[in-house]
Parts: sequence; C-alpha cells; structure tokens
Amino acid sequence: MELSRALAQHVSCELVTFGPEAGTRREGALTIRVVRPVGYLGGHPARALASALPSAIGRADIIHAHHMRAPSSVLAALTARARGIPAVVTDHGLQGSDWGGLVPRLYDRFLTVSRYSAMELRAPRNRTRIVYGGADPARYRPDSQVFRDGVLFVGRLTPHKGVDVLLRALPPDARLTVVGTEGHDPLPPERDYPKLLRSLAARRHVEFLGAVDDDELARRYRAAAVLVIPSVERTTYGRRIAVPELFGLVALEAMASGTPVIASRVGGLPEIVQEGRTGYLVPPSDVAALRTRILEVLGDPAAASRLGSNARDRVVAEFTWDRCAQRCLEAYRQLLELSPVRLA
Repeated sequence: MELSRALAQHVSCELVTFGPEAGTRREGALTIRVVRPVGYLGGHPARALASALPSAIGRADIIHAHHMRAPSSVLAALTARARGIPAVVTDHGLQGSDWGGLVPRLYDRFLTVSRYSAMELRAPRNRTRIVYGGADPARYRPDSQVFRDGVLFVGRLTPHKGVDVLLRALPPDARLTVVGTEGHDPLPPERDYPKLLRSLAARRHVEFLGAVDDDELARRYRAAAVLVIPSVERTTYGRRIAVPELFGLVALEAMASGTPVIASRVGGLPEIVQEGRTGYLVPPSDVAALRTRILEVLGDPAAASRLGSNARDRVVAEFTWDRCAQRCLEAYRQLLELSPVRLA
C-alpha cells in the first residue's frame, strides 16, 4: 500500500487487491481496484483465487506482483507472459511450491526487500535488484518533548518472534510494552505460546496491548527508549525457522522515530541495524547478550539519544517509501528500456 502510494506520485499506478466487494476508488493520485476472488487456497488471505484478475491487469505497462508463490501472483505473471507485459515480483516470505523451478522463471525481475531475501529466493543475480522497504518519516518521527522510557516490542506473538527470549532477558526493573496480536498458531504446543508469554511476564512490568492503530503505534515508538526485535532461528519448542526475518519493517519505523533498535543478528536485520551506530545486533536466543545491551541503552540516555538520531538520519537518507519507489522505478526503466521522460 505504501509503495503504491509513493509510486503514484511519479507514474500512473493502480493497486489491485482482493476483497468481498469488487470496485474501484481513488486515493489521491493512486487508483485502488478491489477484485472479488472465487475463494482462497487453504483459506489463507494471501492465496486469493481470482478469475477476474487477468482482465483487471491486462492493460498495464508493467506488472509488479507481491508474494512470488501466491496463486494471484502466478496468474498475474502468466497474464503478463501471454500479453507481452514485463512482470516483476517482490516476495514477503509466503511459502509454497516453486513448481519445480517453473514459478521463478515467470518473472523478469526480482525486486527484493533485502539481500537476504534474494539469497533465500535463490534469485538470479542478473535479474535481481534490492529495493528494500520504507517508513514514513512524517508519521514516524521523534518528539523531543516526550519522555522516553522502557522497552518496546512490535510484532505477532508467535514463537519465531522470540518474545519469550526478550521476557527472559528483561532486566528486573525495566518496563516492557508488547504490541501485537495473538492466535496465529493453531496447533499445540505453539498454540499456547501467548499463555507462556503471560506466565513469563507475571509480576513483571509488562503490558500486552494487543493490536493498536497506526497513530497509537507511532506514539509508542516515540515514547520508547529502545525497540527490541528478538527473532530466533529455533523456537522455544525446538522448531527450526527457515526464514526468521526477510527485512524488519518495524525496525525502520522505530528508527524513523529516533528510537534505537536492538535486534537479533538474523535474516535481513543486519542490513538495517548498524552495530554501535543505530543500535545493536545480538546472537539469536542469547538471553545474556540481549540483557546486556538492554541495560546499556536504558542506563545511558545520552548514548541512546545519539543512536536514535543516527537511526533517524539513516532512514531519511535511505529507507523512505519514496526512496523505495525510486529504486523500483529505476528497475522498471531498465526493464522497459524507456527514458525517464517517457515513463513519467
């Protein structure tokens, strides 16, 4: 959504998505078209089956699909092939079959959210561009009048996010605010993960907020002393996580807010968080190392402020949605062999 909004400031852009009521509306320069699917493969909201999709996208100059393996993306790529339209894809971690390597061959370019994502997809180097993601520096911004206090976690309460590691690492007097929804794991023992978290949080300064709206989330970033992303490669139940973090959008949102980040050294997170400059990276599942870094940040507000300022500068320079859109536009131009004037 944010990428489409940013692209629409430069080119004619239509976002095609799925929902129960088909229709088209305008949001500023962006056109949003909702296609009604005939169903969802396996009941998954990202696996829409929509026979109306080819007619909705058939007149595009270029098609940018999201989730490489999603049925809608495969159908979009097949439509592009049939009509001679270039197709690019950005993947966000949705797992599934590659159909023996046939699916990746449908796309002309892979516009990945990180170098790690490109590696995980085994995307061919000559057809891959790293576009990253972004944060809105106007929505997510620091406020010098707000007193910063405590640790913040933002994400789903599912085992691979490692919230149990954070709770074990939390210093005794530190405050932790947990933002995120429960109920993502239908089978035991993962199903009981939220219950485990609440038992670990008992008699501690921990608040579970559940889901919050965008404005409240921005306020929480501004008020936190540090954001912690404790994602793991192996869960507390012993399950290995193949793809722990493709990118880490919450890291960018916190950094844009002037909030330093402590993150596990997994996936794409080391591409965002600069050790000792915008935050710290710790080994995944290392409770002692995480506690040490939390104590350092909470115990030295001046140093934390410097980290947060550097983090904000990095986002503004490299990771806004407009910068992400510009990287996509450059990839489109190269693919279409058009001049910037013609594309604009």
